[in-house]
Amino acid sequence: MRTDRFGMEIGRVECLVVGAGVIGLAIARRLARGGQPPLVVEKAGCIGSETSSRNSEVIHAGLYYPPDSLKARLCVEGREALYAYCETNSIPHRQIGKLIIAGAAHEIPRLEAIAENAQASGAGRLERLDLADIRRREPALRAEAALFSPRTGIIDSHALMLTLQGEAEAHGAQVVFNTRAVRAIPEADGYAVEFADGSWLKTRTLVNSAGLFARDFRVEGLLPPALHLAKGSYFTLDGRSPFSHLIYPIPPEGGLGIHLTLDLAGQARFGPDVEWVDEIDYAVEPGRRLAFAESVQAWWPALDPDRLQPGYSGIRPKRSGPGTPPADFAIEGAETHGLPGLVQLFGMESPGLTACLAVADAVAKRLETDDITA
Repeated sequence: MRTDRFGMEIGRVECLVVGAGVIGLAIARRLARGGQPPLVVEKAGCIGSETSSRNSEVIHAGLYYPPDSLKARLCVEGREALYAYCETNSIPHRQIGKLIIAGAAHEIPRLEAIAENAQASGAGRLERLDLADIRRREPALRAEAALFSPRTGIIDSHALMLTLQGEAEAHGAQVVFNTRAVRAIPEADGYAVEFADGSWLKTRTLVNSAGLFARDFRVEGLLPPALHLAKGSYFTLDGRSPFSHLIYPIPPEGGLGIHLTLDLAGQARFGPDVEWVDEIDYAVEPGRRLAFAESVQAWWPALDPDRLQPGYSGIRPKRSGPGTPPADFAIEGAETHGLPGLVQLFGMESPGLTACLAVADAVAKRLETDDITA
């Protein structure tokens, strides 16, 4: 019998989920609705305080990911599930579409490659726009050509997370805050999990959905993969935006480029850029404004740089680093590490918000195929 630091017998739960970001909450909802309500532990004092609330709040169509990747499949599946979930639960969202633009003629072949990839990935056919189409849709935009993605949208991510939490709890799940899980020890009938305060808890099944901190939660005997931190800053636009759609340039290395997104109130924001960092720091440097302005003026020449104001930043937990090819999601079950009843998620960056419901289904299916007593 394992005891805690006071000599008391360890408590036991059937399922433990580490992390209450949008993916952790979606997993909790899925498991609870399936008759396995988990205990969710979160190191912060509220839900979704890291990557889940520091992004563009975009429902992605799934245009950029390799057709055989988890990102492609789960983004497309998750997109459809998310739109339906928003409609059913009255979660604020809007399918406003986005333009992917070629600012110069030499970028047009890259637009064609994106269109072909989107079709192969199941994201759907994109509408090709010429100069007349662009001027009609977005008169302030300067571009040589563009693609229009009708299935791209925007969402209130906080309303989504609150709804997921509420539904999970209504089906028996519990969410506990200010509780940091630090390691797990595999045992014959599950896992003994240690917390930062020295307490322990036993669980039959375990899901590591700690996002930025997934690598810090250690499972004895397993070596976590390397994670790279890509910081992205956002600047907001002071005053009204002339654009009615999201505007995305050709993607650079490490992200989707400094693009224009709109929130549900119509406020425009630009970002994120890509800054590789070694530690988590959410400060937005005002000095980055000129680089933002220069990038945006390439396709919106009328922008006054003084209208850009420091907004917020987010950090993406990426499995690939500078100069390396983009890496896929990692959803590691027993088929990967050999430990039944354990699923670990690494590199859950964009399109994690869009894919959250599909990711939750994938996690539940991995757990359902495990026999913890075998």
